[in-house]
Amino acid sequence: MTPDLARPLRLESLAYGGDYNPDQWSEDVWDDDIRLMQEAGVNLVSLPIFSWPQLEPEPGVFDWGWLDRILAKLWDAGIRIDLATATATPPSWLLRGHPEMMPMDADGCRLEFGSRQTYCPSSPVWRENVARMTRAMAERYGDHPGVVLWHISNEYGDHTSRCWCPESARHFRRWLQGRYGDLDGLNEAWGVNVWGQRYTSWDHIETPRRAPGPINPTKLLDFERFSSDALLELFRIEVDILHEVTPGIPVTTNFMSMFRDLDYWDFAAAEDIVTDDAYPDPADPIAHVGAALNYGLMRGLKEGRPWLLLESSASATSWRDVNVPKPPGKMRVDSLQAVAHGSDAVMFFQWRQAKYGQEKFHSSMLGHRGEASRTYQETKALGLELRRLEEVRGTRVRSRVALVVDWDSWWGSSATESLPSQRLNWAGQARAWHRAMHLIGHPVDAVRATGPFDAYDVVLVPNLYIADAAQAAALTAFAEAGGHVVVGPFSGVVDDTEKVHDGGAPGPLRALLGIEVDEQWPHVDDARERITFAGVEYANPTWAEWIETDAATEVRGRYTTGELAGRPAVTRRGAGAGTAWYVSAILEDDGLVAVFRDVLAGAGLPVREVLHVDFESVTRSSSDTDYTFVLNHGRDPLAVVVPEGARDLVTGATTRTTMTLDRYGVAVLATPRAAEPPFLTLSPQPTDRPIQKAG
Repeated sequence: MTPDLARPLRLESLAYGGDYNPDQWSEDVWDDDIRLMQEAGVNLVSLPIFSWPQLEPEPGVFDWGWLDRILAKLWDAGIRIDLATATATPPSWLLRGHPEMMPMDADGCRLEFGSRQTYCPSSPVWRENVARMTRAMAERYGDHPGVVLWHISNEYGDHTSRCWCPESARHFRRWLQGRYGDLDGLNEAWGVNVWGQRYTSWDHIETPRRAPGPINPTKLLDFERFSSDALLELFRIEVDILHEVTPGIPVTTNFMSMFRDLDYWDFAAAEDIVTDDAYPDPADPIAHVGAALNYGLMRGLKEGRPWLLLESSASATSWRDVNVPKPPGKMRVDSLQAVAHGSDAVMFFQWRQAKYGQEKFHSSMLGHRGEASRTYQETKALGLELRRLEEVRGTRVRSRVALVVDWDSWWGSSATESLPSQRLNWAGQARAWHRAMHLIGHPVDAVRATGPFDAYDVVLVPNLYIADAAQAAALTAFAEAGGHVVVGPFSGVVDDTEKVHDGGAPGPLRALLGIEVDEQWPHVDDARERITFAGVEYANPTWAEWIETDAATEVRGRYTTGELAGRPAVTRRGAGAGTAWYVSAILEDDGLVAVFRDVLAGAGLPVREVLHVDFESVTRSSSDTDYTFVLNHGRDPLAVVVPEGARDLVTGATTRTTMTLDRYGVAVLATPRAAEPPFLTLSPQPTDRPIQKAG
């Protein structure tokens, strides 16, 4: 089965490989690289991501020879190419010839050449040269039989996501004119009568550099939107050229998981295939939980279509304060978790570990010791194992729960100092709500606040600070049709120009939720406030709200301490055939689990009684088969209740009613497709013998 894409990826199996930098090595190493790639089952490599200076050492003078030779070798070996446009960073001759291209920080300081992404996204010189280089690459290699994917730039925004230079200011003004039309529109949107900020000329508007005090929050929000759009424009320049010159080859750019600075909904709409770079921290024992939400976003960006894990680490990274290696088996379970969540690829940064530069201590598939290295032995074993999982390629994850990811609300609730509390954290709240769902057994897809929601029984809205009528209408229609909506605190507060909705929060969500927020009530640090839900008390250390309920709204939980003691904290209201919940507190895991158990019970969905953060199961399905990935992310064995008679793709064995997953163990259980995906639970009793061990 192949992904349902306009431009499908021309691979006959799950993609396996990584970034390849042959220009960092002498050519006498290349044949050895390819031999070892074949041994490891590598079938796709990404190159030449940072090679513009090697391909064009002088303006207009190209040296294609070395790239021609390595592409020929790879093609002859049966290895396909994710071909980069080489526009990830400018050559020194371009930057020195046009120093105005250098980005500027909020203090007005130019950022120097010597790292990567040393460019202003708005620079017309940069854009012209990017277009020129992209066209040259497309015309040179667009007909190469080994090229199956275009890799545009690299990790947009990783180093330069915002620029405050004069060129960016000019671009910002043009963007604002397009958004608001005239100065009256802008002044109205920005609420400039506060603190005397009225603009009488477009030329008076600058990027929001450092100021004596808090900056207008609407200006800050618009700068976030503009900055994301500026990079999106840059991306689309390359997309348009590649679609023109090579219309049959899909295009992508590698995302960076749940990344604040770019609205990935817009970027995903411009590309053919979603790809992600994922680096869960081996030092964090629950990093896999956050990774699952990242992957839920990646598949959600294209409404459930398979995506590609384009970068991950074989062991340690090189950019954390402390770079802990992955213990034996951890790379395998991390990789197969991505496949479980809809990836049709396992790719690494990088193939051969560098000898020099900023990433020489970043692990690779082929470590410094060569084929004797532990990472090579483990990646070779994984490559062979992936061949057994070929059946899952192109299948889709089955999830009954969705979580709203809204960049406007993320930016608006974090870009300004002018908030009730600086402890508000959109991403932290989203991850906490997802973590609770992980614990009780449900994978979660990411969705826009306007849907579509028709594939789900439950939609979680951890925070929708900026809310509008269209979002409220979509959520209301979902609930009235029988869905269950759960909305978190500080939602429906302002419109898209940062103006408080008439009557206050929850603004356009008021009718759906049946509540009104009289005041936000943040807690001081180290507060010991609590709520009660279903007769049990839970900690509420950060946030509360004074809410009023209408007659049709049921109070499910109340504050038990502080000034709000006795007042509603968690509410539920009927909406057509469904329900709408409001959780006004920022709860910890046990409180959220309690609330979500109640929500899922109302939706008729199962929940796990025995909770274990290391246990995960995710089902991908074809038209006739469910493939349930069962993963143990920890070091202790887990006994799992499984469908009897399932076929484990990993071992070929047929299951009994329970199996034990040993340290970092994984099973992939094939069963006939059912109306609902299998819901696996932990066994209260250990099994007789382990069936599955880490590789």
